[in-house]
Amino acid sequence: MESQDLREFKLPDAPGVYFFKRGRETLYVGKATSLRNRVRSYFARDVAETRGPKIIRMVALADRVSFRKTDSVLESLILEADLIKRWNPPYNTDGKDDKSFNCVAITDEDFPRILTVRQKDMASGALKIGNCKLKIIFGPFPHPTELREALKIIRKIFPYRDDRCSPPSTLVATKAHSDVLENTRIGKPCFNRQIGLCPGVCTGEISKREYGKTIRWIQLFFEGRKEGLIKILEREMKRAAKKEAFERAGEIKRQIFALQHIRDVSLLKATGYSLLATRFRIEAFDISHTAGRAPVGVMTVVQDGIAAPREYRTFHIKSAKGGDDIAALAEVLMRRFLHKEWRHPDLIVVDGGREQLRAARAAVHASGMLPVDASVVSVLKDERHKPRDILGDGSASAAHRRAILLANAEAHRFALAFHRRARLKNFFGDSR
Repeated sequence: MESQDLREFKLPDAPGVYFFKRGRETLYVGKATSLRNRVRSYFARDVAETRGPKIIRMVALADRVSFRKTDSVLESLILEADLIKRWNPPYNTDGKDDKSFNCVAITDEDFPRILTVRQKDMASGALKIGNCKLKIIFGPFPHPTELREALKIIRKIFPYRDDRCSPPSTLVATKAHSDVLENTRIGKPCFNRQIGLCPGVCTGEISKREYGKTIRWIQLFFEGRKEGLIKILEREMKRAAKKEAFERAGEIKRQIFALQHIRDVSLLKATGYSLLATRFRIEAFDISHTAGRAPVGVMTVVQDGIAAPREYRTFHIKSAKGGDDIAALAEVLMRRFLHKEWRHPDLIVVDGGREQLRAARAAVHASGMLPVDASVVSVLKDERHKPRDILGDGSASAAHRRAILLANAEAHRFALAFHRRARLKNFFGDSR
């Protein structure tokens, strides 16, 4: 680990993990595709707009930056999750508090499966999900898209069994790679076996002993012990070559090369997308109906001043009476906060005046879901439905005025479009 004073930090243009520290305390852990560019972004002129008040406070408290270089973005992702779990930095609140984040689990079976599980789905404090015991858990990993891409890369190096693969039932005698006669089972190949991502547990092509080695190697990689893993593989390759098991030796050689030259282009793209999740998130809400008929609500998202259409959500109003915009808004907000797996907003925007503002604040407080840093504002319109004023948190309005108006405009447009579809669907439904 290397450390730099904040006033003269010199970081490499390489992937890795960085730490903001105050004295000996680690305030925040983050990963980066480029340590230099990522850390410098915290000191940019627009940091107040892009990072939010919590991160501004963290940077103000910190007196130095430390970092660890990694050989790939994949390794920085794994190291970040491990260090957040171990250290619980106070400004990594999402990484340690949100029980909806994903973990990688290895099951306790003869032929272990590697699964992605949510923290909240695991039995309270127990290594168990459903009727299946879990032997080892890695994570949590805050960004699901990145984790999916990471597992794709790892699985191409070390094929493993998942939920789609079941060991067959017919027992036969066969030889394992170690030339030891074993009982194994023959069955139909699962889909992943057909594309090379399962080592043949389903077809009986791999013994329990050999498959156990693969699981151990995957475990070592998730523990950040790549160099030790490569040494183990090199010894295994030499043993296989000495026994003239050249096909096996060639497969291990391929695995060593893949570990030394990890190709994580797909992960780079996923990381670029999920970086938005660490930036300032505005959620805007609006209600639309025609004289109380076909009432709907929508949520739009703007992150760092850029609309994020993939994050938009729609709601059919269920309990509020038609035409009661205040009750409909409260309903949509309450339903939105039932989704604990969605990232929390830093700022909420509603359309309307002080009544809508009060209703939104009441719904937010009743949900108990938002962090204390979140603010609520409303966009007041004139008689031509043009923005006249922003009510609520004055500092948020000043810092994010353009993004607030963008989010509000997107919510109005999206609500109208969704309402038209709902009204059209009702019309043809009634005609039948």
